[in-house]
Amino acid sequence: MNRALVRRAGLSVLAAAVLTGVTACGGGTGKQAEGGKETVGGKATAGGKEETRSAVSVLQAAQKKAGAANSAKVESNLSVGSAMGTQSKGSLRWDDGVTGVMDLTYTKGQMAENLKKMGSDGTMKARYLPDAYFVDMGPAFAKDMGGKSWIRYGYDDMVKLMGPSGALLKDQMQNSTPEQGVKQLLATGQVKEVGKEEVRGVQATHYAGTLDVRKMAESNSQLDAKTLAGLRKQLEQAGVTTSVIDIWIDEDDVLVKKTERSQSKAGPINSTVFYSDYGVDVTAEAPPTARTVDFKDLMKKQQPKA
Repeated sequence: MNRALVRRAGLSVLAAAVLTGVTACGGGTGKQAEGGKETVGGKATAGGKEETRSAVSVLQAAQKKAGAANSAKVESNLSVGSAMGTQSKGSLRWDDGVTGVMDLTYTKGQMAENLKKMGSDGTMKARYLPDAYFVDMGPAFAKDMGGKSWIRYGYDDMVKLMGPSGALLKDQMQNSTPEQGVKQLLATGQVKEVGKEEVRGVQATHYAGTLDVRKMAESNSQLDAKTLAGLRKQLEQAGVTTSVIDIWIDEDDVLVKKTERSQSKAGPINSTVFYSDYGVDVTAEAPPTARTVDFKDLMKKQQPKA
């Protein structure tokens, strides 16, 4: 099999995390911080009287609304140094695991170069189901794979193939929602109001905080101690220690934007996600079996024969 195509398949694992605005060091349910420093935030009206609310109160209200909405349109951008850049757009539902459809475009890095050489504009289709992620690798891949253009990434398989980071990816992909982004910021215990800003024509309040990435990982209650220990080691090897989190909440307590910034040995990691049209109808189904190859089977074919 063409080795370049296999490298493309491997990089698509990271794409799964990109599409929901998380990385291998992000996600986590977090514990809501009632203490710590918090600035005075948004305002609410009660009986005709305007009341000032704390930043934590505003964030908790936004978290509740995001959790109740169950779906939204999502646009995201991710950059990992000069190694990779992506843009994605689509719709996601999270009432029973993450389900949705997205368009993913590679904008820089080796993946973008490989796609360009193959005559592609760098854009691929992606589908989410509660137990797996699918990506359409295009006609060149299909030609090499007997007409199969889709790759299936089973989350349980990722645990076996990637170890602790795969376990975290599985947890994130099955549980990541916009409300989790708010929980991440609350988990810092140091929520700060930056000010009022406009986000794509909507007036919003900007909040920020810095979170220890290792503590983010520990907040994932579904991961056992052994997995967390392995994950901490992987994070240390990658050079990732902290993540700066910023979110924007509109006047109706709706999350409209989130960014994360961190440093790694591969360079700065920057992620931006925009949310809109909460409650939008979202449907997704697995591609036809006849057009799909399983990632674990691709990896078996690449293992050297004894």
